[in-house]
Amino acid sequence: MATIYTLTLAPSLDSATQTSHIYPEGKLRCTAPVFEPGGGGINVARAITYLGGTATAIFPAGGATGEHLKALLIDEQVPTQSVSTQDWTRQNLHVHVETSGEQYRFVMPGATLGAGEFQQLEEKVLAIDSGALLVISGSLPPGIDVAKLSQLVQAAQQKGLRCIIDSSGDALAAALKTGNIELVKPNQKELSALVGSELTQPGDVQKAAQDIVNQGMAHRVVVSLGPQGALAVDAKQCVQVVPPPIKSQSTVGAGDSVVGAMTLKLAEGASLEEMVRFGVAAGSAATINQGTRLCSREDTDKIYHYLCQA
Repeated sequence: MATIYTLTLAPSLDSATQTSHIYPEGKLRCTAPVFEPGGGGINVARAITYLGGTATAIFPAGGATGEHLKALLIDEQVPTQSVSTQDWTRQNLHVHVETSGEQYRFVMPGATLGAGEFQQLEEKVLAIDSGALLVISGSLPPGIDVAKLSQLVQAAQQKGLRCIIDSSGDALAAALKTGNIELVKPNQKELSALVGSELTQPGDVQKAAQDIVNQGMAHRVVVSLGPQGALAVDAKQCVQVVPPPIKSQSTVGAGDSVVGAMTLKLAEGASLEEMVRFGVAAGSAATINQGTRLCSREDTDKIYHYLCQA
């Protein structure tokens, strides 16, 4: 089984709370906050840990919020490699409104990452043994442009690392231009932006994903389709997995749970169909929870077995 690492350039300390109503100006009485680690790659590593695997999270961390983030990951037994930064790690806020069921997500800009700090992160990545899977997930922080991301992906591939990219916009496009990406997971809107056209017809999504594979940009493309599940394409086949009807409490962390589950199956050498089934199961399992909680192994296994019998 391949070893797994994740890289998060804009991590966060996430806090979740509940309030009965939300309205302007008045004091909103909230429940005690629940703090959790945040950021794409960090959540992918956490999901893999919850599902019984092991993934080492590489990320920058600064200030008291960064120390809190590292302590939470230690508590969850997620292996980490961090780089100290001058700027404090950002803190995001998720508010669930009890009366309406609405969620409000206040996302702060990532901490600025200096050139020397980025270089230290790159050194940690390039010290990974050849053949490992490297998941690069999340947004780019101030100070880091897409050119630096592309250079990092190219350097990682030259070291023999198999890169998985979960990003959007210019960052996703730049990573794909390097070619030979192991797996990408855009949603339908992100895929539309990537190919520069509206994907409105039944076969449009499949064709756009297949074109990315045929052009050698990625070996596998998995497109998130919301309630319709996910469409997965590689050089040989196309698979769509539709999740069972489940009452969704929160979509926070669902995408990272999907990527974590698929990465774990990819490390095990699973088929495309098995990989995307497990990913959809984990994503669905994450939506059962309120706030920022990710998938659980028990819920994921139950949904996965249901999908295997469907």
